[in-house]
Amino acid sequence: QVQLVESGGGLVQAGGSLRLSCAASGRTVSNYRMGWFRQAPGKEREFVAAIYWNGDITYYADSVKGRFTISRDNAKNTVYLQMNSLKPEDTAVYYCATKRPGGSWSPRQPTSYDDWGQGTQVTVSS
Repeated sequence: QVQLVESGGGLVQAGGSLRLSCAASGRTVSNYRMGWFRQAPGKEREFVAAIYWNGDITYYADSVKGRFTISRDNAKNTVYLQMNSLKPEDTAVYYCATKRPGGSWSPRQPTSYDDWGQGTQVTVSS
């Protein structure tokens, strides 16, 4: 099992930036597919971004495309989410998730992932 710990969340003003990190331990995840999801109070968990194992293929929700960037550093066993031009509607708990090698992958579907972190809070004030 992979353990995932998110960090980098906090309180920022609209238009500001944050960089989230997801550190994996227990296994190397260089060949894992990884994603970011978020959940606001009273809302369902929604897809934010995902990245293939080699970092060359990425996916984004329409709501964040052009503002957020997902990346990974396999040497550090870490995935990042750079968030720019933040909006109040970006306020949510952000979760990191991994998909083990093998099988098909539906990047935008939470059920496609095997392991999850406990989340980090992002709050954007207007």
